[in-house]
Amino acid sequence: MKRTIHNVALFTNALQGGLARLTSRFSKRIKRSATIIVLIATTVMAGHTVEAQITTSPPAPPSLSSVSVPGPDNSELDQFIRDKTAAIALGKTLFWDMQVGSDGIQSCASCHFHAGTDSRSKNQINPGIDKIFDTGSGPNYQLTSGDYPFHSLTDPNNRLASLSKDVNDVTGSQGVENSDFNSINPGNAQDNTTIQPDPVFNVNGTNVREVTSRNTPSVINAVFNFRNFYDGRAQNVFNGVNPFGDRDKNAYIYKATGWPRAKLEKVKISLKNSAAASQAVGPPLTSVEESGTGRTFSNLADKLALNQGLELPREHGKKLRGLQPLGKQLVAPDDSVLGSFSNFPEKGLRTTYAKMIKRAFKPEWWKSPRLIKMNDSGDPTIVNKSVNQSTDSDNIVNPEQLLTKQFSLIDYNFSLFMGLAIQMYESTLVSDDSPYDQYQSGNNNALSAQQQQGLNIFLKNGCIFCHTGAEFTSASVSNVQKNGRISRTPFGSYEDTGFSNIGVTPALNDIGEGADDGLKPESHLLSEARLAQQGSFQTVFGEAPNITLGPNDTVNADGLFKIPGLRNVELSAPYFHNGGQLTLRQVVDFYSRGAGDANPSKPAPLPVLNLSEDDKEALVAFLKSLTDERVRYEQAPFDHPQLFIPNGHPGNQNSVTDDGNGQATDELLELPTVGRNGRDTPGANFLEQEQ
Repeated sequence: MKRTIHNVALFTNALQGGLARLTSRFSKRIKRSATIIVLIATTVMAGHTVEAQITTSPPAPPSLSSVSVPGPDNSELDQFIRDKTAAIALGKTLFWDMQVGSDGIQSCASCHFHAGTDSRSKNQINPGIDKIFDTGSGPNYQLTSGDYPFHSLTDPNNRLASLSKDVNDVTGSQGVENSDFNSINPGNAQDNTTIQPDPVFNVNGTNVREVTSRNTPSVINAVFNFRNFYDGRAQNVFNGVNPFGDRDKNAYIYKATGWPRAKLEKVKISLKNSAAASQAVGPPLTSVEESGTGRTFSNLADKLALNQGLELPREHGKKLRGLQPLGKQLVAPDDSVLGSFSNFPEKGLRTTYAKMIKRAFKPEWWKSPRLIKMNDSGDPTIVNKSVNQSTDSDNIVNPEQLLTKQFSLIDYNFSLFMGLAIQMYESTLVSDDSPYDQYQSGNNNALSAQQQQGLNIFLKNGCIFCHTGAEFTSASVSNVQKNGRISRTPFGSYEDTGFSNIGVTPALNDIGEGADDGLKPESHLLSEARLAQQGSFQTVFGEAPNITLGPNDTVNADGLFKIPGLRNVELSAPYFHNGGQLTLRQVVDFYSRGAGDANPSKPAPLPVLNLSEDDKEALVAFLKSLTDERVRYEQAPFDHPQLFIPNGHPGNQNSVTDDGNGQATDELLELPTVGRNGRDTPGANFLEQEQ
């Protein structure tokens, strides 16, 4: 097979995931799994073209069941977790509980309820960088299939064809209304917040729920990612506090020492292979996804503001201690994790959050008679509890007895419990029983002839080089450990392993990994290759980069996004970081014409495949073979509690009903509770009824 491949800097993304690094400028023989792949490359620098010949297809990835689930070493984890089964139960409860959000409605699962993603279609548009709604002309719009793709051509097979449409909107996920967090209301799931006028997400002056600026990736199999979020800001290392790992030198928790645990010692933690934990503690710190706050990491100005922002998860912990777990939701008595705690047919669990934390975590992280008070300076002070404050059997002050900036140890360390517990739960969300997995495990009848044809196309046309390994992404822990955090392209440029710019949107619309992390008082670039070039990689991560870069080396970072895995992709529309493609066929058309729609004046960043109609349908059929039927039918471990999900507001983009406080009344969808055996009829995919 011979292809002409343009834009050499981006072609190397197709090589880094599955082929290790290329060190020769023009050609190299690569050996992988006893298969020799010969790449004959000729560089024409003036025209930016490369010819590559693949004489032997790479091998198909094995079943995902052959890959160990990443996580901290047991010796590290054992310092914190006393009972892994209890930690998984706590994590599932926290993930699905609507009481975690400031509004008493929004949960982590609100954006990850359908195959780990979001299938809502009303009030799901972010207007993009220009803050102008091109799709539906305003928020609270009901999307239709005719709105996609966002970038459409008169000839979908030709990237140089004239435009039918090009908008910079994003299909995101609705979160909460714009508000300032004031305090919790002890015993109440809804926090004390002050609604602030929203200049963007409003209908005739009435606030509607804000929408994220990127499409929601799946949490299923996310535990395999070396870093999380599309821009990689959720670090591989979990610091127990926020998503930023070793980047945040001021992140610490407290540990109780002495007897009877009367001394609190400030400690820093650094748990590797914990990007799922780093991701889990991100939403409670944002004013869009989950919390009323008005403060985000991108606009925190100083240490005081940073510490005030971090009080939110601590306040969540204090709030939840006074509430029944899942108290607004039904839990199936045969739930694969929570069934023994179920209060069915009544709502909630027959336990408390304090008890769940105590079962899951070792007492030095939650048991102490002392309190932590946040001063106006933003620094904590250790104080003794008042003799007038009531306590539980472990001498922990009851939450209603605490002031707004006063925390028991169990509250202060809540981000540690939330992050690790949700990671433990997500480590069970592994979809390794798809038809493809069965085929790779020896069942030759698991894939149809068309799907086998699609697999062959996937391998021969280079898809496998970015979507490599059993995880179907080069951003996996296993691939980064094998090839290093920074990869060298065959033509002298460098980029973070597992990140790519295939020209879905212009970098000016979303700079992706080219941004900085937003930490104050000192921020750093998200791109690890750029940090290496600056000479700050060692300072930030405490280790040397796998490649030493000089000031004259070319580093790719702007517009790069984490390469997603493809498992269950049939269920996770819309596609790409901007949610701009509705169907798998639209995605295949995009790749067939060479990608790079954002810059049609430049050569295509990937091979122009010009696939036939038959090959396109076969490739789509293969992608559907990556669907685990347990995910489709929400069978264990993908069963879940009942969930009421915000789905925009009664009315449309022209009219909503004000609830009397300056925000629109909610329209809620019910996701019924299901036990380990799942549901009889699968939930509808995004706009499935219109496709």
